[in-house]
Formats: sequence, C-alpha cells, structure tokens
Amino acid sequence: MDLKKINVGFCFFLCFFVTTALNAQDIESKTIKFDPGSTSATIEGSIRGYEIVDYLLNVQKGQLLNVGMATDNAANYFNIMEPGEDQVAIFNGSTGENMFERQTEKSGDYRIRVYLMRSAARRNEKANYRLETTVSALNAGSSGDAMVAGTEFHATGKVACRMAGKNASEYCDFGVIRSENGGAIVKITKADGRPRNIFFENGEAMGYDKSEADLGEFKASKKADLYIIQIGKEYYEIPEAVIFGG
Repeated sequence: MDLKKINVGFCFFLCFFVTTALNAQDIESKTIKFDPGSTSATIEGSIRGYEIVDYLLNVQKGQLLNVGMATDNAANYFNIMEPGEDQVAIFNGSTGENMFERQTEKSGDYRIRVYLMRSAARRNEKANYRLETTVSALNAGSSGDAMVAGTEFHATGKVACRMAGKNASEYCDFGVIRSENGGAIVKITKADGRPRNIFFENGEAMGYDKSEADLGEFKASKKADLYIIQIGKEYYEIPEAVIFGG
C-alpha cells in the first residue's frame, strides 16, 4: 500500500472540503445610507443557499434602532451584531420573529446579517426579502410625533381584528412606530398574547413578520380611510390615522 499516495489524496480531500465550506460562508457586505433628511431606509434583496449579506448601519449610542424584515421564505432571518463584532449577535431573528427594537449601547456600525437557516441553505432555497431600518432619537420620532410616555410607540390603542377559527370580530391592542413618508410598523397583540407586526411603506401595507410556523398569505386593501389586512385567516382593520397620525 502506497502511504504517500494515500496522504496526498487525503490532503486533497480535506483541502477541497475546507475550501468549499469557506466559499459557502462567504459574506457580502453592504452599507445602508439614508437619503438626506431621512431617518429610515428600505432595502429589497434576495439570497440563495448559503449566501449571506451583512448590512452595515451607523448608529450613535442612545438612539433607538428599529429593524424589521418581511420575506417570502419562512427560513429567512437576520441577526444583529454591535460595532466591532462579526460573530456574537445581540439579536437572533429566528427567536425574535424578525423584529428588533432597542436603544443602542454603542456608537458605530451595527451589522445586520441576513441568511437562510442551514436546512433551507442545504436545499439551495431562495428568499426574497424587504428589510426596513429606522434610527431615531429615543424620545422623539422621525416624523415629529411625540412618544407615548413610557413606551417606544408614537400611538397606542385598539384595532378591530378577527383570529383564525372565530366568526366574530374583536379588538386587539396595538402600538405603532412611525417613520417618514408613510412608513410604520404596527405591533399588534393578538387575543392569545402573541405579537403580530405589520409593515407599512409610503402609506401602503407591505408585509408582516412571517415565521416558519406562520405561512399565511398576505393581502392588503383599502376602503376609504381604513386599511384591510388579511394574513391567512387573520383579519385586521387599521385606520389611516394610525400610520400618519392625526
């Protein structure tokens, strides 16, 4: 038996495996820049398989950072890492329902890492996503709204809602975080206590916080000054004033 040939062959296999693994984890970096006078930005993108994209967003200590993502693949998530960190996350989208809101503790570039779960990556699945980022002072909204005391919201209240398996409508608690130009995240608390986040952009309902166990089709329409939102068998009525104030 020729041990030299075996060693050479084993080295080739090992080197090939390591190179393939590294290539599979190549990370593309992009910088998020707000338009002049704006405090928010929306990015649309797609990834497939093991592709990963890092979005870098400069935030000052003490600002309120809000990141939400709508996606057509339930295995598509994002993590967030503080400035100077590229591995340890302060937020994991797979457990946080792709919705992050927190006052920042450091100044610098925050890393928003968009990826597919390993099982979906192995199947070479594709995800189309919309990532919305907002940075604002802790005590005032970008739209000039006052904040509801003791909360992160510009307004709170109740909206008409109907859950799966129920015939009659009821009312669900909500809080809204507004950004400029008709952008908003409406955070609804369902009757069972679970959250439902609905994303608005330019005054239009664009998506929701989809998860692996939550695959309902999203439909949005408008009747007079009322947004009609359907997510699978869930139903919501959101007044226009929730999005724009007034």
